[in-house]
Amino acid sequence: MQLHNLYPFPEERKTRRRVGRGSGSGLGCTAGKGHKGQNARAGGGVAPGFEGGQMPLQRRLPKHGFKNAPFKVTYDVINLDRLLEAFEGKDTITLDDIYARGLARMGAPVKILSRGEVKSALKVEAHKFSQTAAEKIRGAGGEVSELEAVPAA
Repeated sequence: MQLHNLYPFPEERKTRRRVGRGSGSGLGCTAGKGHKGQNARAGGGVAPGFEGGQMPLQRRLPKHGFKNAPFKVTYDVINLDRLLEAFEGKDTITLDDIYARGLARMGAPVKILSRGEVKSALKVEAHKFSQTAAEKIRGAGGEVSELEAVPAA
């Protein structure tokens, strides 16, 4: 492969519009902008949402509700089966272990969900546990410790 035979070939490339280059081009004279008016001028046109002085739709509609997005806490979820697979033979699983194995993004709050079976006693540390996941861990003689989740800013 060389530069001269890359696709699309030069004859297949669309030529750019050269406006205002004589009447024979079809886009001479007013360069496709029509006669006079705001849109024919350089930098012409109106701002998005401007309705010619009429009260714009955005301001005609009432304000409603509020946005809680800055305070939303999004958890990285891990099911018990993945947790047990990653830490087979280990009886204590800390948050640092979870981050180190790449099961959750570094610093992200972690929630443990209940898919999978716990056969041995485990001590698991996470920000949140589903009710059934906590029951499964405790049922196998293990222990859960919930940490406080800090909202990501």
